[in-house]
Amino acid sequence: MPTRNSTVTPQGGELRTLLRHWRDLRGKSQFDLSLDTGVSQRHISFIEIGRSVPSRQMLIDIATALDIPLRDRNTLLLAGGYAPIYPDGAWDGPEMHSITKALERILRQHEPFPALVMDRYWNVLMTNRAAPRFFGRFTDLSARKSPRNMLHLMFDPEGIRPFVADWPTVAESLIQRVYRETVGRVVDDKIKELLTSLLAYPDVEPDWTQPKTTRVQSVMPVIPIGFVKDGHVLNYFSMVTTLGTPQTVAAEELRIECMFPADEPTEARHAALLNDDTR
Repeated sequence: MPTRNSTVTPQGGELRTLLRHWRDLRGKSQFDLSLDTGVSQRHISFIEIGRSVPSRQMLIDIATALDIPLRDRNTLLLAGGYAPIYPDGAWDGPEMHSITKALERILRQHEPFPALVMDRYWNVLMTNRAAPRFFGRFTDLSARKSPRNMLHLMFDPEGIRPFVADWPTVAESLIQRVYRETVGRVVDDKIKELLTSLLAYPDVEPDWTQPKTTRVQSVMPVIPIGFVKDGHVLNYFSMVTTLGTPQTVAAEELRIECMFPADEPTEARHAALLNDDTR
């Protein structure tokens, strides 16, 4: 999990400022970075004080060693005087066509259980048919503008929140997930705004944003989430997938979340819930 004092990437900063920022954020010394990249520590020092101009390939190697997200690698290249190399189009743009088609197949194969694709800020971009049918059993999704945000749906008293079993525990785990699943382990301004808006909901505790290193771990390998319907609790867990070796900014920032029933009674009740067209 990233530290809570993580700062956003300096926008339009000098190359040396950006390199120091990312090296500090990753907790790497110049010597560490030298070992990771094969670039001498002296050369790295000269880059950071502005005495040396790195090649484009050297910047790419440094960015890879520092695990810098693609969006921020483009910023780094621009600061070094080079054109960005990672496409930064819309998630459904032409260069993403093959990926979105693959995502559609993944979502379709997960029927009859909910599956969805979200961006880095938890906005829902794609779903299978089961997802809106399932969540629509608890709240009026048509009343929410697209793209719907899953976190607001879970925290809003007018959304799913009243139907979530043990909501405080689930809400705290979701806030911890926001930190844990940030792209490149960086909490940017929009993530901070999202967290602020979640903390503004009633009965949300500010200390939920703090890591709980002394918490006794559950015997479950995942954190389950239960939804209460007609006096029964339907128990699910989620698996989150990201795209391997993404070559565009949009691809790197996508997450696929698939919900699975955690027990056989939930699987049976789930089927009945989705097949009941009277609800």
